[in-house]
Amino acid sequence: QVQLVESGGGLVQAGGSLRLSCAASGRTFSRNVMGWFRQAPGKEREFVAAIIGSGSRTSYADSVKERFTISRDNARNTLYLQMMSLKPEDTAVYYCAVGPLISLAKRPNEYNFWGQGTQVTVSE
Repeated sequence: QVQLVESGGGLVQAGGSLRLSCAASGRTFSRNVMGWFRQAPGKEREFVAAIIGSGSRTSYADSVKERFTISRDNARNTLYLQMMSLKPEDTAVYYCAVGPLISLAKRPNEYNFWGQGTQVTVSE
């Protein structure tokens, strides 16, 4: 049974940092693209970042470029999102997901497995 479990969310002041983790179990996803998405109240789920299996290519939403860094440790089957210079508009539930084998997909419907999400709240 595939399971993705996010952790590392919390409450932080604007300008602060958080590191999210996503531990995968039940299967190895070292060949799959993995991604982070987020969803704020009343808004659609949106793409944040994605990384290919080898970790050598990444993609970011414009709103998080230069502030967030996605990485992965295939030996630990774990995905990370380092978030710096956080802003109140980054407040959302953050989800990790497993996607296709090759393309750095940005649409939620291109991802097959999802975690339950972790809340990130950035105060003024």
